[in-house]
Amino acid sequence: METPPPVKKPLPSILPTTLWDFPSQHYGDRMQGDQAYVGATPSYIVWNLLSRYTKPGATVVDPFCGSGTTLDVAKDLGRDGVGFDLAPSRPDIRQADARKIPLPDRSADFVFMDPPYGDHIRYSDHPDCIGKLSSLETGFFQAMDKAFSEGTRLLRPGAHLAVYVCDFFNVRKGFSPVGFRLFSLLEKRLEAVEIVSVVRHNKDLLKGNYRKAAVEQNFYLRGFNYLLIMKRPRL
Repeated sequence: METPPPVKKPLPSILPTTLWDFPSQHYGDRMQGDQAYVGATPSYIVWNLLSRYTKPGATVVDPFCGSGTTLDVAKDLGRDGVGFDLAPSRPDIRQADARKIPLPDRSADFVFMDPPYGDHIRYSDHPDCIGKLSSLETGFFQAMDKAFSEGTRLLRPGAHLAVYVCDFFNVRKGFSPVGFRLFSLLEKRLEAVEIVSVVRHNKDLLKGNYRKAAVEQNFYLRGFNYLLIMKRPRL
């Protein structure tokens, strides 16, 4: 019996508004990165960012590379993707902490970050993993500030940095406006370009028990992620 051909996902296009909603994690007839990876970045996001803010041959750096979505999209678009992660998931991702990337100053045309935004997901067993830090505590934001400092160091003048992140809520511990707090850290170093809301298609959002609890206990399920787009000013 022949194996059926893979289902082709819609190809990406440049979106004109600040509300983004995508039909799947990946586009085309193959995956970019791995949709089974916990917290995988929708490849449409990276495609839109690189299409708008970079040109072919540009160097794109991802310090939280995860399953390699940024590298695959960069390759599709003719960009030079360079990925790092504390726990590399594949050979073309180099091991490094986002707070100390082994690249020279002003060597990147774009930096993309999809960092952990709380300690509710186990990303790795590495003791320095930022995903072990609660976004309800100051240590998480101190760690991210160091990552932003490093990302800024890598940017060439006029180059862009984008952060894809979500707020955090825990029924017992409370709410952390992660997006606003990270934006305030970014603004100390970089010029704000845009803030985009990306619709979340987390399967938990559709579960009847989750939705019932949110209404009965008077809290909200996370329906969107922030995409914070910044730029290093030209000299």
